[in-house]
Amino acid sequence: MRKWIFLYYTQINPNLQKELMSIDRKTVFLVDDDVTNLTQGKNALTEHYKVFTLSSGERLLSMLEKSIPDLILLDVEMPDMNGYEVIKIIKSKKETEHIPVIFLTSKNDDNSELEGLSLGAIDYIGKPFSIPLLLKRIEVHMLVESQRQELKDYNDRLQEMVTAKTKSVVKLQDAILKNMVELVERRDYTTGGHIERTTRYLGILLNAMKKSGLQKEAISSWDLNLVLQSARLHDVGKIAIRDSVLQKAGSLTKEEFDEIKKHTTVGEEVIEKIKKNSEEQAFLEHAGIFAATHHEKWDGSGYPRGLKGEDIPLQGRLLAIADVYDALVSDRPYKKAFTHEEAVKIISDGKGKHFDPILTDLFLSVSDEFKAALCRKEE
Repeated sequence: MRKWIFLYYTQINPNLQKELMSIDRKTVFLVDDDVTNLTQGKNALTEHYKVFTLSSGERLLSMLEKSIPDLILLDVEMPDMNGYEVIKIIKSKKETEHIPVIFLTSKNDDNSELEGLSLGAIDYIGKPFSIPLLLKRIEVHMLVESQRQELKDYNDRLQEMVTAKTKSVVKLQDAILKNMVELVERRDYTTGGHIERTTRYLGILLNAMKKSGLQKEAISSWDLNLVLQSARLHDVGKIAIRDSVLQKAGSLTKEEFDEIKKHTTVGEEVIEKIKKNSEEQAFLEHAGIFAATHHEKWDGSGYPRGLKGEDIPLQGRLLAIADVYDALVSDRPYKKAFTHEEAVKIISDGKGKHFDPILTDLFLSVSDEFKAALCRKEE
């Protein structure tokens, strides 16, 4: 219907057809200090493009502050400011660096052409120029630029789609992670919020380590936010422990404690199974290490494997401090919470025994931040 209306009105008023067609025309700036060249060029191009003629490089630069063309035809030999000087300025500014520039010149030596192209010109047309050749050159470059812009727009849209998809995946991952954490905490209600608090304390250690440059090489490939989120799965293995053991108010028997210890290996196995059906390998790799090693001790007396010293992965050595701190300052059915100061002393005394000596010193250097986080929990 719109097509027929367009044809009807343009048949009645031919000038309207020209005006409508001109709306989509590309814009060309023609720059030359010779009035004859400007007139000749404009007459040749006006039928196909919106043409603005400018008699100097200074006027071009001034015009570019107000309007951006689709292409610039730029004379090389101009007084005051030649074409080479002008294109240097054009290409130095973010707003204009993308504009295609074709040099017009009476010079025909290779060095001059090479200089122009090296400065960012897309073509070099000799004067006096052939009108059909000039039109064809412009047409080709306009097509190339149009295709370049279409490709850029496509890539931008694709990136938007990827970003949106990534956000969706991250949102789903967070939802699943949150539900798994809640499932664990509902099973082990005696620890009340332990996972979230431990993650907060671990964040303090990770930030301190990053600022101090400690273990710089070891964590250079880590996405710290990813690592922090993965630590929330460190107790996922508790879903396999019997309620009678997990929720026992009194002291555990040796057999019961041996069963509790299994939450580390069970957690590792659960995460390993998820890894086989997931592309989120980095996240799950960290999660598996946290689950398996956060109860190992520096002197080798920990569990499940009795790893010693730096054989314990860094993730496990870090989480050991955060995990024990939270256990110390929290009420349990079998004990009252220690004060922050008491917990700091216990961890300090465990330096070189339970805890990595260097990481213990790191903890002591930011213990005030742990106290601040503890106070926020108690409010």
